This record gives sequence, structure tokens and C-alpha cells, in this order.
Amino acid sequence: MATTAHQPLAERLRPRTLGEVIGQQHLLGPSMPLRIAFESGQPHSCILWGPPGTGKTTIARLMADAFDAQFLSISAVLGGVKDIREAVERATAARDGLEQQRTIVFVDEVHRFNKSQQDAFLPHVESGLFTFIGATTENPSFEVNSALLSRAAVYVLQSLGEDDLKQIVARAQAIQAVPAIDAAAVDRLVAYADGDARRLLNTLETLAVAARAEKLDHITDEWLLRVLGERMRRYDKGGEQFYDTISALHKSVRGSDPDAALYWFVRMLDGGADPRYMARRLVRMASEDIGLADPRALRLALDAAEVYERLGTPEGELALAECVVYLAIAPKSNAVYKAYNAVRALVKTDSTRPVPMHLRNAPTKLMKELDYGKGYRYAHDEEGGFAAGERYLPQGLEGQVFYEPVERGLEIRIAEKLRDLRRRNAEGNG
Repeated sequence: MATTAHQPLAERLRPRTLGEVIGQQHLLGPSMPLRIAFESGQPHSCILWGPPGTGKTTIARLMADAFDAQFLSISAVLGGVKDIREAVERATAARDGLEQQRTIVFVDEVHRFNKSQQDAFLPHVESGLFTFIGATTENPSFEVNSALLSRAAVYVLQSLGEDDLKQIVARAQAIQAVPAIDAAAVDRLVAYADGDARRLLNTLETLAVAARAEKLDHITDEWLLRVLGERMRRYDKGGEQFYDTISALHKSVRGSDPDAALYWFVRMLDGGADPRYMARRLVRMASEDIGLADPRALRLALDAAEVYERLGTPEGELALAECVVYLAIAPKSNAVYKAYNAVRALVKTDSTRPVPMHLRNAPTKLMKELDYGKGYRYAHDEEGGFAAGERYLPQGLEGQVFYEPVERGLEIRIAEKLRDLRRRNAEGNG
């Protein structure tokens, strides 16, 4: 028992059976995919994709136990081809030994292995020498080689919910690893863990040591705040969660919800996102989702970026927040964005159409003799500054329309203007 007491809390509470696993019931519950895999008696290669602290390593270990397999763990952060070679040798020895034991090779943070390292697993997975289990916090579609991905089932793990995390606290208390904890303190711990069981367990262990040092028999919320300090939320500045959060911000702005937009903006800053990156994204939103419905939005975004450069953090962040709210409430139009993409798609696949003669530049006498610029009508000399009926698109694209303004904001007036110009063009051609 003494040895057990000195084990890290995460190890002492590590589930020994599927029934002890907290969370992931969408995979491990009755008739769910991973439960069926465990009960089949036949291991298969898979990728466990999910946020930190959701049980990826635990599930891999349980799979090895369930199939009475040798469990070999490789860290893609610290390991390399040498570790893969050693795993192959040990798997071969287990297969060819007296007991003919299966092997499961577990690769943590598999997305950190490069292509050649990932490819090193392929022949052994195909031959059945070992079962491959990769764990990743990143989208395997982008980070895992397609050849390896095609040979492995992908299981998506979810962040643990509040009830799941409270169960972990209760289990820690049941083995007397931590003293009694007030309900308010438990709620704060759960919020601090932010769905990450490992983070919760490490925090509980830190608190237990501090409580013993101060000879406390229970933990209050006030004491917890003093020990824990300012709550920091889990945030991976380069990973999946980062892009999910910026996506939520962009879609909240597009959806004209200033409250949600401001929330996601602050979440990103709180998580450590570079305000300069945020400023660049706001400029993008102004041009993509607001456009000419309110041209002031783009100017405001540029001004906010300049203010941040002058003031820095934290004062400059207020200007960015002001921009976020303005963009959210501004009228929306992606008409220019759609028109730009439509023209790009056309130009990419279309032939190189010649510039009409009357639009060509004619700086030399020879060019003028070749009729470059001949017949061009100078718009400023025409009635209303508009050369009605003049053609500016190449031959074969006459009348093609790319930009179609929406009936929102300034584009209402732009649409009226375009309708008038197109009517005059039609009359001029008539």
C-alpha cells in the first residue's frame, strides 16, 4: 500500500477496466464502436483523436489488457526511427516466442512524426506484426499520412463534461488522496480543468500537497483561489482548438451577433492569441463579409490595427474589441468576395482572351497605326461621365455579370446605380 500511496494520483486513479472509464460513452457505452471492438477479441489499428486529458492513453492500455497484448509506448515528441526499430524487434520476439504474444504499439502525439517516420509503421501494420494505436490532439486528416490513416479506424474523443470531472474528484476523495472540498471549490476546479482530466488530477495532487503542508482537513473556495491563482483556460495557440475558436469568432461576426463575437474574441486573447493576428483576421472579415455594404468597416479594422500597434496590450485591445462589435452589427455582403472568386475561377480555366483593340495602350506611332486604342470613348467627355454602350470585357464575355450587390447597407444604392448603368448600356447598344 505504501508504494501505491507514492504513485502519482493520475496513475492511482487510472481505470483498470472499461467500466471504470469516465466519459467517452459515445465510444465505450453498450453497443458503441470501441466497446464492440473490445468485445470482438480481435484488435485493430486505430487513431484516437481528441483534446488533452480525455483518456487516449488509458484506452490504449485497456485495449492491450483486453487482448493480453504486449504494450509498447512511443512518444513522437521524444522518439524517432530508433524507437520504431526497437518496437519492431520486441514485437517480433513476442510473436515468435513461446507464448506468441500480440503487441500493441501506442504512439503518443503521432502527428509530430514526419512522413517517413509514419511510413515506417506501414509494412508492419500490413503484415500484422503489431496493432498500431496513434493518439493525437490534431485533426488526423491533416496530420497523419493518408496511407497510415487508411489502415486505421479513427475514433473521436470528447472533452470531459462537468459531471465527468466531478466523478474524478469524488474518486480522489474516496481513496483519501485529497481532503474534503467545498462545493464552490469543486465547481472552480472543474472550470479550471476545462474538460481535461489530466489537468484536474495534477491540480488535485498539487492542492493535496499544499493542504497537508498547512494541515488543512478541507479545502475552501477562498483557499483554492489563493493557491491556484488566476484561472487560466486551456488553449492551444497552434492546434485544432485555436482554429475552432477563430472560426466561431468569424461566424459570430458574420451572423451579426456582437455578444457572441465579443465572447470568442476575448476567449482568444485570454488563451494567448497574438492581438496582431486578431487584427489581421478582423481586416479579412471586413472585406469578406461586409464589403461594400459598409465600406467604413474596412477602414475601421485598419484603424483598430494601427491603434493596437501604437498602444500595445492591454490598452490597444479595446480598439480591436470596438472593431469586433462594429463588424458584427454592420450590414453584411459577400458580393465582392463571391465576384472575386468567380472571376478567379474563370481566369484559371479560361483561355487568354485578347484585350479589345479600343482598350489597348498606344504609346507609339506603330501601335496607333495598328489601331491600338482606336475608337476608345473617353468617359469624361460623355454625357454624365458614362460612355453608354461601350464594351470593356473581352470578346465572348459580353454581358457577363460577376458582381451582384445585395439589398443591404450601401449596396442598396450601389445596386440602384448598377441597374441604371446597365439600362443605359442596353439603350446605347440598341
